[in-house]
Amino acid sequence: MLTRRKPIPPALRLVIGLFTLVAIGTILLWLPISGSVRQLRFNEALFTAISALSVTGLSVIVPVRDLSWFGQGVLLVLIQIGGVGFMVIAVLILRLLGRRISLIERQALTDSLGLAAPGSILKLTQRMLAVIISLELLGAMLLYAHWRNDDRLSEGQAAFFALFHAVSAFCNAGFDLFSGTQGYIDGIPKDNLSLILLGSLIFIGGLGIPVIGDLLIYPRMKRLSLHTRITLLAVTFLILSGTVGFFFAEGNPVSGTLTAETPTRRLLIALFQSISARTAGFAGISAFTEITPASELLLITLMFIGCPPASMGGGITTGTFAVLTISLYSYARGLQVPQFGGRSLAQGTVRKAAAVLTVSLFVALLATWLILMTHPDAPLDLVVFEVISAFATCGLSLGFTDDLNLFGQAVIMFVMFWGRLGALTIVVALARPALHAQKVLYPEEQILIG
Repeated sequence: MLTRRKPIPPALRLVIGLFTLVAIGTILLWLPISGSVRQLRFNEALFTAISALSVTGLSVIVPVRDLSWFGQGVLLVLIQIGGVGFMVIAVLILRLLGRRISLIERQALTDSLGLAAPGSILKLTQRMLAVIISLELLGAMLLYAHWRNDDRLSEGQAAFFALFHAVSAFCNAGFDLFSGTQGYIDGIPKDNLSLILLGSLIFIGGLGIPVIGDLLIYPRMKRLSLHTRITLLAVTFLILSGTVGFFFAEGNPVSGTLTAETPTRRLLIALFQSISARTAGFAGISAFTEITPASELLLITLMFIGCPPASMGGGITTGTFAVLTISLYSYARGLQVPQFGGRSLAQGTVRKAAAVLTVSLFVALLATWLILMTHPDAPLDLVVFEVISAFATCGLSLGFTDDLNLFGQAVIMFVMFWGRLGALTIVVALARPALHAQKVLYPEEQILIG
């Protein structure tokens, strides 16, 4: 008698899928044709593939110097797949082949996008791809129109750089081709228009698929979901608080890096860095490695919180941050159930948020400890910054990435992988699912808290 093979759980499919893509990306980047003046070492190809697919941006190479045009093209494709989501690409291919999408594949797609329920997931996927491609192409055209007038870039460079950075910015990846290009010692162009265009792409890509979908249909529906309202409030609060923090910390006459800038220019740079800090990884400050300790702490906080769920970014997400904040406020008011905007939060949401925070803190602390143990001379602030940047798939660095040994690179790769899939996805994929309801309930007993 034949027994039906048990289907692979959606969460485990995501882990296996990302592992497979990492393997393919590593092989492609490891090919001699991908290298510019030399073939990449295996650890360099692996690190770059994981960083691109997790849309992080941390790098042990200089892409424009160490990668050929072919290698840069591979890097661009990996960033796009990592940002859009490999399950979206897989479903798109299956649809093009005319194959029916099974329920388990729909659930895996739902999990990869961070959505609550499948719903009209295929229609949402098609709309999402159309919106993403349209916005990236629009961003690329605007950047090309601006950068083609730059004498330091050829016509071909301006076009490819515009496309590459539009995708990298929208996918919140943080990879750039200006670092290592002659005439760009400070990385990406930091003129006002470049910062505005890149910052806008980062902001939209970091809003999340459900929020973008809600905003697109708002003129017709005239209402926003609770998730969208909370997300917009949280994002606005984080961006404004980050902007104000950077403005004053880096405008400090004693130690600030922006003291020579006008107030208006300093405000724009602070706004861009606040947007980019939560997951994109582009440095808007020229002397970024010299930022003040106050800015370092602010960046670490913004990176750890990250972007909304189902977005291009990482971190514990603004959803977790908002739920825990609402729960704390409701508890202080003596409410039994957390409430916001005339709605009660769904049962189990608070426990899920607490689980994400707990697991995330454990992973970040363990990774920091491991690197400190294997890099005895490494400063604590640089290590913490690097780990949180990897966990939040941000890509900002204070220059410590090049100092990582092979073990340190392995730790950062694991943290990037973890940060892209999310704490709950990996825990559910690795843990044994509960097949039966809990049959035994023990008597309650209080423990002291606080």
